[in-house]
Amino acid sequence: MSGIGNKRRLSDVSLNGYSKRSYQTHSDSEEEEEYSDSSQAIFDISPSTNSNNNKWQDTITKVVNAVVSIQFTHVRNFDTETSLVSEATGFVVDSIKGLILTNRHVVGPGPFTGYAVFDNHEEVTVTPIYRDPVHDFGFLQFDPTKVKYLQLSHLDLKPDLAKVGTEIRVVGNDAGEKLSILSGFISRLDRNAPAYGSLTYNDFNTEYIQAAASASGGSSGSPVVNEDGEVVALQAGGSTEASTDFFLPVDRPLRALKCIQESEPITRGDIQVEWQLKPFDECRRLGLTPEAEARARQLFPSKIGLLVAELVLPEGPADGLIKEGDTLISIDGQDISTFIKVDEILDQSVGKSLTFILQRGGEVISRSITIGDLHAITPDRYVDIAGASFNNLSYQIARCYCIPVKGVFINDASGSFEFASYERSGWLLETVDDKPTPDLDAFIEVMKQIPDRSRVPITYRHVSDLHTENVQTIYIERHWDSTFRLAIRNDTTGIWDFTNLQDKPLDPPKVEPKYAKYVDVPFGKEGCSSLVRSFVQVRTVAPVPLDSYPYRKEICYGVIVDATNGYVLVSRRFVPHDMCDIFVIFAESIDVPGKVVFLHPNQNYAIVKYDPSLVLAEVQSPKFSDVPLKRGDRSFFIGYNYNLRLVTDDVRISAVSSLNVPAASLSPRYRGTNLECILLDSKITLECDTGILTDDDGTVRAFWLTYLGETNCEQTNDRMYRMGLDVTDVQQVIESLKSNTIPQHLRILEAEFNSLTIYQARTRGVPDSWIKKLEDACSEEIKLLSVERVAAPRLNQDRSPLKTGDIILTVDDHIVTNMRDFKPMYTEEKTNFRIIRQKKELEIAVQTIETSSLNTSRVVYWSGALLQSPHFAVRQLMVDLPSEVYVTRKSAGGPAHQYGIPTNSFITHVNDHETKDLESFTQVVKQIPDGNYVKLRLMSFDKVPLAISLKTNYHYFPTSELKKVDHEWKEFELTK
Repeated sequence: MSGIGNKRRLSDVSLNGYSKRSYQTHSDSEEEEEYSDSSQAIFDISPSTNSNNNKWQDTITKVVNAVVSIQFTHVRNFDTETSLVSEATGFVVDSIKGLILTNRHVVGPGPFTGYAVFDNHEEVTVTPIYRDPVHDFGFLQFDPTKVKYLQLSHLDLKPDLAKVGTEIRVVGNDAGEKLSILSGFISRLDRNAPAYGSLTYNDFNTEYIQAAASASGGSSGSPVVNEDGEVVALQAGGSTEASTDFFLPVDRPLRALKCIQESEPITRGDIQVEWQLKPFDECRRLGLTPEAEARARQLFPSKIGLLVAELVLPEGPADGLIKEGDTLISIDGQDISTFIKVDEILDQSVGKSLTFILQRGGEVISRSITIGDLHAITPDRYVDIAGASFNNLSYQIARCYCIPVKGVFINDASGSFEFASYERSGWLLETVDDKPTPDLDAFIEVMKQIPDRSRVPITYRHVSDLHTENVQTIYIERHWDSTFRLAIRNDTTGIWDFTNLQDKPLDPPKVEPKYAKYVDVPFGKEGCSSLVRSFVQVRTVAPVPLDSYPYRKEICYGVIVDATNGYVLVSRRFVPHDMCDIFVIFAESIDVPGKVVFLHPNQNYAIVKYDPSLVLAEVQSPKFSDVPLKRGDRSFFIGYNYNLRLVTDDVRISAVSSLNVPAASLSPRYRGTNLECILLDSKITLECDTGILTDDDGTVRAFWLTYLGETNCEQTNDRMYRMGLDVTDVQQVIESLKSNTIPQHLRILEAEFNSLTIYQARTRGVPDSWIKKLEDACSEEIKLLSVERVAAPRLNQDRSPLKTGDIILTVDDHIVTNMRDFKPMYTEEKTNFRIIRQKKELEIAVQTIETSSLNTSRVVYWSGALLQSPHFAVRQLMVDLPSEVYVTRKSAGGPAHQYGIPTNSFITHVNDHETKDLESFTQVVKQIPDGNYVKLRLMSFDKVPLAISLKTNYHYFPTSELKKVDHEWKEFELTK
């Protein structure tokens, strides 16, 4: 689907005019249509009508005055729709009450925010007051007094004037352009509604009008007018493979408009049967008698067929009374030939019993059926909890899969309920914690009784595969995302009202000591069989995309480096930061909570601590070597592959190289730098995310880790590098942990270094005398190190005296030949460098920084944007920082998304107040009222300045923050 406001196209049909800009997209099936909405409401009258008729020119001038561009946001996932930002078209149908008619797929079934722009560029806020449960129309309302410089006018709806051969104009925003005026002629009045695919909105049980107008994305909601400027239809969809467009008749919109104008309820009746208009010859094959056909042809000489039951929903009013293939003859004594007549009868008869006359297999069937309330099976509330969102199953979804309209539908399967990263919608929840959840109310009561951090079994199905029942144990996380609220649609205010369902979750269950049994594996190497007792599985849940880390849930293996005090070393690819929940699993049997206590800023490992008193198992700390591996050394590899299976291999070290993992420049995040890595040429090691290299006696020589690299050329997947980290590079940290001391004061240089050959060094001015010293000092590969880049300083920090291109000779008078020679930096506040810069030999003193200062300790949520101080990966790629208010992520459907705040940018000013850091930023935004426009000045990652305005929406996107207090993350609400 190209967009909601864009014309829906059905493979050959699409919705017109809805340019969808969202983090979620849909693939069109062979029979999908596409919406059509447009971008900007800046209207210029041009001779696009290809007509010199003065009357048409006068008509278009009048129509343009009432047409608006709708800039809107679907704030969150709900029912068939996903969070997105888009544009569409609408037109005023009541200038006194401020009513705008547009498509239902624009108004949407869920939370909506938006504004309309008139021909003269005046902008007014619009609120949704009605969206039809089935047909593709809805109404928005604005305050007419807010339009100061335009004489408001409206367009009249004239459904009876839609005739075959009528010349029409589609007036709206087409393909994101200014006002487009497309011409055509009505060719059909009785096309069945287009199909837009499953798990999305579909219109049905109505005829569509067909014309050749060639409208495209942006025209959804455009008026289809005749020569007198009267609206005869509403633009909705079209064919992507032809110039055919499909319009919704305005019979039902006209009735709904009158109800709104007279403050009457808009009743909608239904029996949960989908009808299709089929030609008489097909009706005969399905059992229509010649007498009935003759009578129908006489009663309706202009019609080509009758309505036939296509689908009867189980447990609906017609279940067991009507069957697929039945031909509808009459309802309550009124002969039927059109969907419009069916709607008229049913909408006036909600709760009443009507007699349906049908023909089935040549027999006349009479059925008395009670008319149901269509609004009752259209959800108008949802529940947010544990990072996911739920609503009662809708008629829209049930019809697509012919299932009863009941059950709890997961419209956003995220957070604790993330079943598959590739599919966030379409799941039906059946039980939670072995308790049935037949509806939303039952689900709420079950969730109230589940403590935070619990693991509970659930059963669920996907609507596309109801044969398969899925059973899974999920982790309920309600501390990072504490929201547990019910949202109910309010058609008076146009917003959804929130009710807090539980102040705080029940306390987590107490963790008791548990027993687990390890089984030694006979590797055939003396002393290695017990090393399985040093491996633990580590599961990570990282609910916040801190530091631009792209993943949420991870499973890997770590190595116990101190069993006495409970410390595990694990790759930072899987434990990227400390705002996460960690579970350490022993012998695939028991799990205990863990906590991140140390993150090495460049060597790609994290230290996780667990409580050893909770583990009644024979875990062990392995023996660690104090001699580094060299090229050509033999070793024994033990690791876990991508299937989490233990594998082994005899390997030989192919290289020990000084290198940096390539940066993800489009979204900087942590990566390994200044590494002295061990490389192997064994295929099995490339399949393993975690492992160790050992001697035959079980002495561990290196950790095998996975390194997160750059994004590939298609910008769809992240490259992974698998390399070894020698235990001697970690020895200082391990020794500190043995005394139960966290190495918080470890220091590093804010620079990256790369290898330089002797040939390159000579050409860049390194004297032969120094080359001789370096050649004598090198035991393996002869090389030098050069500065590849220097990190940008913090705003209150001095710039490093190192410069890109500097060739390093010595550090504290020790010759540098590899990355390990920088070890003095780990303990000293200053180190003395002897370098070659522009062929001159210099001595400089370089300040080191504490690694603990590199960890992010505060994030702010504002207007749907996640803000933080620029993390170290950002500073590594920049020369200087515009500010320390960095946009790391933004939510689909939030103001930051709607108004175009770029990710990986810096907010430098708010309403012309300088915001150098998060503290000054929060002080400014606290003073900004809800619903006000804010002027922002930003600087892109590439230092391109820009200015935008943004309208706050604290109702859906309140300002809050997470920050560390006494080494623990705490949540604070800054606006309600």
